[in-house]
Amino acid sequence: MKMKKYTADTMPEAMKLVRKELGEEAVILNSKVAYSKGFLGMFKKKFIEVLAGIDTFDPPPAPAEKETVQMVHSNKATDEIKKELEDLKHMVKSIQRPQMDVNYPDELSALIHHLKEQELAEELITTVSDELFMHMKENNKKIDLEEQITNTKKLLSSLLDQVPFGGITYSKKYINVLGPTGVGKTTTIAKMAARAVLEKKKKVGFITTDTYRIAAIEQLKTYAGLLQAPIEIVYNEKDLQDAMKSFESLDIVFIDTAGRNYKETKFVEDLQKLIDLKENTESFLVLSSTSKQKDMEVIIEQFKDFPIEKYVFTKLDETNSIGSIINLMVKYKKGLAYYTDGQEVPEDIVEANQNELLNLLLKGIRYE
Repeated sequence: MKMKKYTADTMPEAMKLVRKELGEEAVILNSKVAYSKGFLGMFKKKFIEVLAGIDTFDPPPAPAEKETVQMVHSNKATDEIKKELEDLKHMVKSIQRPQMDVNYPDELSALIHHLKEQELAEELITTVSDELFMHMKENNKKIDLEEQITNTKKLLSSLLDQVPFGGITYSKKYINVLGPTGVGKTTTIAKMAARAVLEKKKKVGFITTDTYRIAAIEQLKTYAGLLQAPIEIVYNEKDLQDAMKSFESLDIVFIDTAGRNYKETKFVEDLQKLIDLKENTESFLVLSSTSKQKDMEVIIEQFKDFPIEKYVFTKLDETNSIGSIINLMVKYKKGLAYYTDGQEVPEDIVEANQNELLNLLLKGIRYE
């Protein structure tokens, strides 16, 4: 039997290495979680270590009578290893198939089903499932649903730790709010501004570049009136500079950009020309949680040259799944500022934090 040791950050990555070199008939002889030595015992890095093997010899001729006992013992040992670790072998063959075809233990079925229903990315579900499966193997015990949820939160937290959470930092004067038509951008701006006035006692103003939709201008004017905040409508760069100058005494100025079709590059380029993004500005991209993830990815790609710090997701009250929020944050390494769950101003907006987001994702899991 040809044997080789492989190391990788995750079990799926290790399985790919095994299959690439040894083929789909390889057998996993041993696997474990290991840690690097780190520096002075600190900064240890976790990795997966897998010992795999494959038969590379042809069946030998019939053994002589004296060799029979030795062969029997040898074959028995090999059979025991294969039998004991057969539940890992399928992970090698599954690399050719979609990741979610892996047959995980029944104890994980409720969690996996829930994550699928939440539309969490398959690679993330696979990562979670593999880690839980490895945990069960290492400790030689089953884990109940509560422990599964706790471990899942830890795993997803490790992925989200690299992105920021929370709303306006109030470290910059201009809050540039971007987003396509129909996501509730103007209402979201009103909610953000109302919180700044009512909770932070800030003096706010509004600038709108959305001169294409009269209804949007009137809506923002209404909110500005309720907050007793000034508003300026700008049509070009000079108008914008004049508005900024007139708002010098204000603490925070919200810029409502034109809600046009950002699938068209021209509109994005026009916006870049109009707004000087280096001008003490904090930018947020508003997306609707009811949109298809592929459509949101197109919008995000169009804004890749903008210094967007965080996303704002609207309409959580209109969807039963929030997995796409986490998918996009992980994929594009962007944070989450707020999510909204209704039309009431300023009530229906929540400043995001990691723990609450994961609680929403994992809420309502039950055994089938």
